[in-house]
Amino acid sequence: MDGNMLEQLIERYEMATFSVNRSLHVILRDRMPAQLTIEQYGVLRYIESRQLCHSSDLAEFMCVGKSAITAIVTRLVDKGLVGRKPDDRDRRMIWLYLTPEGKRMVADCKAAIGRMLAGYIGYFEEKEALGFIETYEKLAAVMAEDERRNRE
Repeated sequence: MDGNMLEQLIERYEMATFSVNRSLHVILRDRMPAQLTIEQYGVLRYIESRQLCHSSDLAEFMCVGKSAITAIVTRLVDKGLVGRKPDDRDRRMIWLYLTPEGKRMVADCKAAIGRMLAGYIGYFEEKEALGFIETYEKLAAVMAEDERRNRE
């Protein structure tokens, strides 16, 4: 790929990403329950996907410091959405899990977000949608691998 084409593609990617992220942030913020922020929802979704996790896992996933995760988790615990339990083998390790209310909150939010995204994805033919998500997943995998190599 020549340098001019690469430059044009990067420009288009930046503009599209900025526009989509800005719009999604506004739409998601508007669909979140009043007591939940987008970041808190991200934490709930991560815990849901793992069933149990540690704060350090969350900090790494969200690319923030452990103190920031501790503050978010504490708010979620105070809201009754996340619970903490000591590891059976190492009492210094604390497992995080969703409470029944946390599970309900995630299910409600996922349904609302799913309905919203379905409306946008519905503009694409199935082949276009599959091609897009496969390419986006490939980009995510390449970036994750690059990040992993940079940590080593």
